[in-house]
Amino acid sequence: MNGYLPEQPVSQESPHKGKTGLRRVWNALHYSIAGLRAALRYEDAFRQETLLALVLLPVALLLPVGLVGKALMIGSVMLVLIVELLNSAVEATVDRISLENHRLAKRAKDLGSAAVLISLINAVLIWLLVLLS
Repeated sequence: MNGYLPEQPVSQESPHKGKTGLRRVWNALHYSIAGLRAALRYEDAFRQETLLALVLLPVALLLPVGLVGKALMIGSVMLVLIVELLNSAVEATVDRISLENHRLAKRAKDLGSAAVLISLINAVLIWLLVLLS
């Protein structure tokens, strides 16, 4: 012990956490692309929301609204995709732990689904407010 800080337990983190600099950025990019590919391949809701985004994003850019309105509209659609990815990650983790019915597993999945619903409601409200203003 150094007299100032208590000794820390040995870390159980991933061995990949030690990468730094451009190598870490490169690895992160590849992991992110792999995640997007997995979501598009295995997650029906993400595919549907991606198709919707491919329609809505150009529409937002073409509508005669101000830059702030465009940013809000685009941001709200992107938020739906982000929340769906997080929801899918929660569901995959819960399923990895166990496929048997458990009230906490159900709660985790329901909470993720509720987050997606709220992000969708948020997007609809933002689009309506921008278009009606």
